[in-house]
Amino acid sequence: MNLRKRTYQPELLDAENILFEAIRLNMQELNFINTWLGGHAITVKGFKQFIGNRQQLTVCEMGCGGGDNLKAIASFCKQRQIALTVIGIDKNASCIEVARQLQGNWVDAQWIVADYASVQFIQKPDIIFSSLFCHHFTEVQLNFQLQWMQQNSRLGFFINDLHRNYMAYYSILFLTKLFSKSYLVKHDAPLSVARGWIKKEWKTLLQLAGINHYVITWEWAFRYLIIVHHANCY
Repeated sequence: MNLRKRTYQPELLDAENILFEAIRLNMQELNFINTWLGGHAITVKGFKQFIGNRQQLTVCEMGCGGGDNLKAIASFCKQRQIALTVIGIDKNASCIEVARQLQGNWVDAQWIVADYASVQFIQKPDIIFSSLFCHHFTEVQLNFQLQWMQQNSRLGFFINDLHRNYMAYYSILFLTKLFSKSYLVKHDAPLSVARGWIKKEWKTLLQLAGINHYVITWEWAFRYLIIVHHANCY
């Protein structure tokens, strides 16, 4: 795989009519990967940048999948007695069903089956974020997505996504071949890395979207955390 340039090969998860059991197994394994390789920790780190002294927050995840990122944030808030409302948006109804099953009674949640771009909020969420979502899109689509996050969040937004890197690509390729039981994970996990962006590309993408004030940090394992605060909401 040549990773000097981003690939546009489609991921299997973006196809239509995937069986529910395949989606469920995919979400289960992604939750495991995010737990043990630090993905959830990065999401919580991004969320923490917006807390300040606030004791009540609403957070929205675009492309929420099985809801595991929102559950990680909810667990963090419960430990710190922060009242949390979550909104999960995913156009795949099976993903939302997995999220509903995962939810239990751990948080006040609203689950929306829709393309995020069609969602109109009565009241803007404080924070919008995405995790392992942006790399599913083209640069033109991401330009719209960044502006949507900017316009629809009250405090700001953050992104947790993959760093296109040879070590990341071949590590996840071999790990999923050895341990994954999901055909979706085996195919899509390394491909997701190849569809990711490097830091200088992220800077260009943000500037093209008219976003000039941001922070990008590299996080283990091979992720970028991008934080965008609205200027008047620190």
